[in-house]
Amino acid sequence: MTLETPLLSISGVSKAYGDVVALDNVSLDIRQNEFFALLGPSGCGKTTLLRSIAGFEDPDAGTITILGSESTTPINLLSLPPNKRPVNLMFQSYALFPHMNVRKNIMYGLQREGLSKEEIAQRVDEVLITTGLTDKAAVRPAQLSGGQRQRVALARAIVKRPRLLLLDEPLSALDRKVRAEMQIELKRLQHEVGITFVVVTHDQEEAMSMADRIAVMHEGRVQQIADPVTLYAQPANVFVADFIGSGSLLHGVANQGSFSAYGSTFPCHNPDQIAGDAVLVLRPEEVRITAAAPTDNPLMVGSIIETHFYGGSSSTTVRVAGVDHPIVASHPGAPQYIVGDQVGLSWNPQSAVLLQVQP
Repeated sequence: MTLETPLLSISGVSKAYGDVVALDNVSLDIRQNEFFALLGPSGCGKTTLLRSIAGFEDPDAGTITILGSESTTPINLLSLPPNKRPVNLMFQSYALFPHMNVRKNIMYGLQREGLSKEEIAQRVDEVLITTGLTDKAAVRPAQLSGGQRQRVALARAIVKRPRLLLLDEPLSALDRKVRAEMQIELKRLQHEVGITFVVVTHDQEEAMSMADRIAVMHEGRVQQIADPVTLYAQPANVFVADFIGSGSLLHGVANQGSFSAYGSTFPCHNPDQIAGDAVLVLRPEEVRITAAAPTDNPLMVGSIIETHFYGGSSSTTVRVAGVDHPIVASHPGAPQYIVGDQVGLSWNPQSAVLLQVQP
């Protein structure tokens, strides 16, 4: 099998709770040894999909299959109870046993499977090394930091060697610094143990930093599946453009090689020949700020209302008369202008993404 061989195939999966549609004909493939993210706002259906894979929800329609470990014949997951599926779900709360030390927490699932003491000891020792918990083996969860408890929960999941590991908002309980460290750690562990990870998150930075591919979901439907760079640079629709990364969305009308909005016409790159209602997406790093002098030939003129300095870079927010929302620009170094300055805004037409507004 290759990386391109789907390990998990989801086809036409739908789920409704009364009048509320949680999943609407969802189809996607997840590859072998892939770090895959289900990303979207609360209520988009990502957790329902994860629980359907794990066996804690029964879809109303569709199929979910996974390749068996000994053959290329797909196994129908929906025909198996949760405990018989080659899938493990790591809960958001970690669900560690407080009266057991780290080693016993990790070995509990293997004992329930009836494995020999020798094999259990070998597997637990290996996973303690992999997750950097060897020196915490005799410690109880209450004596661990949030990041360490997260590692124990992960160790307990991967020690069973599932084909697929599902993680539901795995880092949400951690503070910002630890969360950033654990994003790197999760990615490293995923490569090291060779297990396919599927993570549910509403945090786009988390998904973008860890995942090989991301499925962006909204209102029970998959909006786009792509790698992080493609999602950012080539969003499939206005929702994805607005949800992924940051940027300014200009609403107007496209016609051939131009885009008209707010009483002005701007040049734009339109390879798909979009016409009619459209949105021009300006990413902050593509927007240039100059003095407002006519000689600089700005595309827009506005007034700075906010600046932020982040150490190595700055963010500048500009209010343009007649435009619904402020335009945000980012650039290296300290802010070059101050609040109240009149400035010009411009951008390369090739770098602005033009999207059709769906009726």
